[in-house]
This record gives sequence, structure tokens and C-alpha cells, in this order.
Amino acid sequence: MARVQLRFSPIIPTIASFLLAALWGLSVFAGWGLEAFCAGGEATSACSQRLGTVSTFSGLFAALAACCTVAAWLLPWSRQDSRLFARLMGAGVVSWIAAEGVLFLGGLLVR
Repeated sequence: MARVQLRFSPIIPTIASFLLAALWGLSVFAGWGLEAFCAGGEATSACSQRLGTVSTFSGLFAALAACCTVAAWLLPWSRQDSRLFARLMGAGVVSWIAAEGVLFLGGLLVR
């Protein structure tokens, strides 16, 4: 039985990583998270403090994602081995999704 290998451009997961990083950064640093989860309701300072804790935990996944993405592009053996590159970029994208998920679910719990 023949195996089918799917080839993809390395720019696709790179753009996905940059877009997810931008969404995470805007949610944490530009106040999108505060606007989404702390608008109205109780005192903004208490909600902001709880959301800060959630975004710190989410930041662990974001740091892992950034390291995986940078490693995929900067390590010479990663650029030479397409399987290693795909694994690192895949881990980066999955980590960005986890960071966004933690931020979203944590924001819902903060509310």
C-alpha cells in the first residue's frame, strides 16, 4: 500500500502562528480581554486582577508557542529536516490554540 504524503508550504503555519500571536497579544495587552470579560457588572479592578492571573497562566502556553515557532525557523537542522520543521510548527500552532483557549475559558470563569 502506497503512502500519500501531503506537502504544505511553510508559510501557512507561520501565518497561522503570527495571527494567533496577534490575537493573544491584543487580548492580553491591548485590553480586548478586559472589554470582553470585565465590561459592566462588578468592579473593574477585581475583574482585572483575576483576568491578569488567567493571562499569566495563558502566557506560559504563549511562551512555549513562540519558542517552538522561532526554533522551527532559526535552528539549522529544523530547516533542513521537513518532518522536524512540521512538528515544531505544529506544536507552536497547538500551543497558540491552547493559550487562546485558556484565556477564553479563564475569562468566562472570571466573569
